[in-house]
Amino acid sequence: MSHIFPRSCHGSRPVAVSGDGCFIIDQSGKCYFDGSGGAAVSCLGHSNPHVVEAIKEQLDSLAYAHTRFFTSLPAEELASLLIAHAPEGLEKVYLVSGGSEAVESAIKLARQYHVERGEPQRRHVIARRQSYHGNTLGALAVGGNEWRRAQYAPLLVDVSHIAPCYEYMDRSADETVEDYGLRVANELEAEILRLGKDAVMAFIAEPVVGATLGAVPAVPGYFKRIREICNQYGVLLILDEVMCGMGRTGYLYACEADEVSPDILCIAKGLGAGFQPIGAMLCTGAVYDTIAKGSGFFQHGHTYLGHPVAAAAGRAVLKNIIDRDLVSQVRERGRFLERKLRERFAAHPYVGDIRGRGLFWGIEFVQDRMGKEPFPPEVNLANRLQKVAFEAGLLCYPMSGTRDGKNGDHMLLAPPFIASEAELLGMVDMLEKAINSVLAPQTSKV
Repeated sequence: MSHIFPRSCHGSRPVAVSGDGCFIIDQSGKCYFDGSGGAAVSCLGHSNPHVVEAIKEQLDSLAYAHTRFFTSLPAEELASLLIAHAPEGLEKVYLVSGGSEAVESAIKLARQYHVERGEPQRRHVIARRQSYHGNTLGALAVGGNEWRRAQYAPLLVDVSHIAPCYEYMDRSADETVEDYGLRVANELEAEILRLGKDAVMAFIAEPVVGATLGAVPAVPGYFKRIREICNQYGVLLILDEVMCGMGRTGYLYACEADEVSPDILCIAKGLGAGFQPIGAMLCTGAVYDTIAKGSGFFQHGHTYLGHPVAAAAGRAVLKNIIDRDLVSQVRERGRFLERKLRERFAAHPYVGDIRGRGLFWGIEFVQDRMGKEPFPPEVNLANRLQKVAFEAGLLCYPMSGTRDGKNGDHMLLAPPFIASEAELLGMVDMLEKAINSVLAPQTSKV
């Protein structure tokens, strides 16, 4: 009997014993193509020798040093490398152990920034519905994933949630893309005014919404207007790139596609590529200087901040991405994957939308294409698709509740950056078989 407390207490899972490129192998010898990179984590695959060697070398010299007493060379070098390629204005890096910690740190930094500027009345955070920012109580509070929030609602601080930039469902037929983007962006201004011009401390959003909505990028102009509104009302812009950053969308930092720079930016997942748990919060010089020239102390912290081995892994991952120009490869392979997805599924009777950027794609399923009507929740479509795909040797990331936390289903694809066109085509083949297997019998039931 296993003594592991699993994610789900129903059923058992095979034991993963090794990784080879884009594949994970279980104890029976079965291979699985990692079509979702775990959760958009394994961007370099599962056996990168350069990252493995960097971890071994760091362990041979120093495993751990608490950041109350020391910094370390890998942490310093990783921070410098991140900033050298970061959006304009970002100057400082706070290394943590994952995405939830990065977001939690960002929320606290935003609050302390305003307090030290003499504006303690700024206490509200505005976020978006159908977003996800992590599973700590603070990160869960700013997130808009209703299913994840529901049972913990009494423990969560009050956060305003405005509409996401979800063109497929929310743009009206007589509305241009540009007008739609401005309309939903202007919801931010309306909410700021409702709460009070000097009462909001930050707005947080994912440049490309990940698991909760299914790889949804904003329409052109949306984030530029968001940036203008934040500047006008003294609100910090926090961009959560935990899932969509570090090259995943064909840009090292996802916000580059939208031509905006945040005040605070969160990354994780692809930064460690699964080789070590690591995340980071980046902030502007102005935000940092407010703390440095004020109290001089960020009132926050965790035991494993700037962990030397994790930082060495992150440094090796980032150097691998940059030195091999994998971001350009993501764009090229992303165009190939998009083409194949549209060839196979654009006319499928139960596929409503295909959206994404780079090697980050979502397929939303509907029972009525014209009316965009989702399948009933009791159909359990996303989980059934994952099960069939898994049995065929494909790892993909399903999610239910796409529309409102209860209704709607999508599948998220985030394969490793190193995947060949042949491997990507094989992934599409397996996915097509899974979709046809689950949805073909469904025609007589809906």
